[in-house]
Amino acid sequence: MSKALPTRSENYSEWYNELVKRADLAENSPVRGCMVIKPYGYSIWEKMQRALDDMFKETGHTNAYFPLFIPKSYLSKEASHVEGFAKECAVVTHYRLKNDPNGKGVVVDPEAKLEEELIVRPTSETVIWSTYKNWIQSYRDLPLLINQWANVVRWEMRTRLFLRTAEFLWQEGHTAHATAQEAVAETKQMLEVYAQFAEEWMAVPVIKGVKTPNERFAGAEDTYCIEAMMQDGKALQAGTSHFLGQNFANAFDVKFQDKEGKLDYVWGTSWGVSTRLMGALIMAHSDDAGLVLPPKLAPIQVVIVPIYRNDEQLAQISEKVAEITRDLKKLGISVKYDSSDNAKPGFKFAEYELKGVPVRLAMGGRDLENGTVEVARRDTKTKETVSVEGIAAYVQNLLNDIQESIYKKALTFREENTYKVDSFEEFNNILDTKGGFILAHWDGTSETEEKIKEETKATIRCIPLNQEAEEGVCIYSGKPSKGRVVFARAY
Repeated sequence: MSKALPTRSENYSEWYNELVKRADLAENSPVRGCMVIKPYGYSIWEKMQRALDDMFKETGHTNAYFPLFIPKSYLSKEASHVEGFAKECAVVTHYRLKNDPNGKGVVVDPEAKLEEELIVRPTSETVIWSTYKNWIQSYRDLPLLINQWANVVRWEMRTRLFLRTAEFLWQEGHTAHATAQEAVAETKQMLEVYAQFAEEWMAVPVIKGVKTPNERFAGAEDTYCIEAMMQDGKALQAGTSHFLGQNFANAFDVKFQDKEGKLDYVWGTSWGVSTRLMGALIMAHSDDAGLVLPPKLAPIQVVIVPIYRNDEQLAQISEKVAEITRDLKKLGISVKYDSSDNAKPGFKFAEYELKGVPVRLAMGGRDLENGTVEVARRDTKTKETVSVEGIAAYVQNLLNDIQESIYKKALTFREENTYKVDSFEEFNNILDTKGGFILAHWDGTSETEEKIKEETKATIRCIPLNQEAEEGVCIYSGKPSKGRVVFARAY
């Protein structure tokens, strides 16, 4: 057996990094700052993709694909956009290699310099809006509701598997509308889709809100977000949806003729979530023994392990397990029967616990005689002996209960670690001793926001959409405030 994981209380960061590797989710790649997503980790991402893709299509969106490379001149067209991404861009300058005349492998061929450098996409607004110019002429072409599943590159100096890597996987929606009202409604609708996915599939409670101008997406008029709390009390931005106004339509001259024959610029949105959701899933639920996966996203929902003395007994157990497996699969439950002889049952139990399999069934000789099976749930680590009769329905109900229980546990944790404060002294004290979300008054200025960030490393995560009107004074400047915002240190 390998040595135990570091505990969350000992070293949260090391616990996370080790868990990602030991649970076979991902590993660092030979390319600095990039990752290899391993089959088990990718299986979870595929389930996320499938659920989100269905939700996008239910709301009228279709998938397309746009180029990985963006001409440098495109990024120059929207000033705030290029300013926001300039420091993170990977740039292609040449298109050919040649053998080094000194015999040192290959070198860049200086004769193969591109006339215009290409940017490896950090996000696709510019290349997509240049395309939309050809697709949109009339109000009949609107709304245009497109999503893309892709990879992007943002040159990060400090990386961590899933949470921040130079290359990551994501989806990016890009829509065009005839009116500002339609575009804002789309922006809010997609935020609701993300919140529903986070809470109903990932079992992660989120706060829906609007970013401050300082934290807004480069090139957007408004950025809406969902914010989740991790078990170390830090916030993680789990999804964003942007109202772009007419900024990109102006930059790329995307106009349409309305019903009265008048030409106007279209209104845009963009929205996205990434493999960062994998990090959120791990950090929101997992414990010192390994992953805790919500059943809806678990690649294996039920594992069955036989405990036997000889081949004859194994054959009898396997026959009974085949019936159980068939009944579970009829209910759409994914099952693995591990009858391999390469490890003892105790080792297998620990391995599936590490990988977060929600339910484990174990059947031995005595169970076979009594018509029973041992059922263990991963989230609470409780075990009970249950009759094989009706076991499929029992397990189905148990999986539903685990999904709900994991969500409630995360919600309780967030509630217990959310604090209202009215002074900067109290703000600092809670940040340093407890962490979590802090609801505090802010005067609405970028200057105050920046000073708080510089002094405490805490940022305004969002202005909650359900913010209560409440007269108060800013904890930092003492100036008037009309409501509390959510502060936290964040990933």
